[in-house]
Amino acid sequence: MTIATATHPEHSTLSFNLNSSGTGAAQTIFMEGSPHMINVDAPLMVGGKDTSPSPISYVLSSLISSAQVTAQLVAKDFGVELSAFEFTINANLDTAILIGGAEEGNPNIKNIVLKATIETDISDELFEKIRVETERRCPIYQLFSKSGANVRSQWIRQAS
Repeated sequence: MTIATATHPEHSTLSFNLNSSGTGAAQTIFMEGSPHMINVDAPLMVGGKDTSPSPISYVLSSLISSAQVTAQLVAKDFGVELSAFEFTINANLDTAILIGGAEEGNPNIKNIVLKATIETDISDELFEKIRVETERRCPIYQLFSKSGANVRSQWIRQAS
């Protein structure tokens, strides 16, 4: 099965409006039009009180969740189902600029290894096509990839 190539629809933009308030490194972020809020803090080593996940933890967790959502959309386009997902992620952040104020370097996350174990009964060939298409379409994967981060992913197909 081949996925159809879609043209860019005229009105395909989602808007996100957020507001925050806080003290020190801790803050609460509110999403307009939603009952959800996000509590954020920083680790002790960067001046926070470590009462909530850090912004880096959130951005890495958003890569995991966005990959899963995108994979489900892609699988649906291929007419197949992906069952349970398990992810691990490992990333390295050079803190020389963030903490030390170094003049040179890149404050971005350098290396990200994303490992996904997914239950499905599809073929290895189709599974690989879904992985490639998921990485192409996933906004958070592309955000990291286009930022210069070295993003590597390993997908493991586990029979349902």
